Amino acid sequence: MRITSIAHVCISSPDLEATLKFYCGALGLQKQLEFTRKGRVIGFLLKAANNTFVEVFESNNAGEQNPASKLKHFCLETDSIEELHRTLTEAGYAPRPIKLGSDKSQQFWMKDPNGIEFEFRQNTPESIQLAQSSVEVSW
Repeated sequence: MRITSIAHVCISSPDLEATLKFYCGALGLQKQLEFTRKGRVIGFLLKAANNTFVEVFESNNAGEQNPASKLKHFCLETDSIEELHRTLTEAGYAPRPIKLGSDKSQQFWMKDPNGIEFEFRQNTPESIQLAQSSVEVSW
């Protein structure tokens, strides 16, 4: 037995519409399905690629409003870091500058509409994820 991939990351959101606009409109994920309760939409499942998903549910208590209670960060891989950075900037979001990370991948960071910290990355030929070697971090 082995784990073959990350199936999904689940986040809570106080604003489902802003979250949908960010993930589908700016990042290009596809809404796969809606979660409803008594006929009202309470969340959705967004497909990234290759059967990986972001699951979103509306916040239902004050503790979930704190971004730190959601998760530390998550990372989405792209095949064009410059294009993604430009698309997000043009859509009115504020991605930080692209840099070479300690893992030797091109990356940039930003927060989603819920305050969740994001890393976006693109492999380089030296990326440790491809070489499967150890890395000395600089942060």
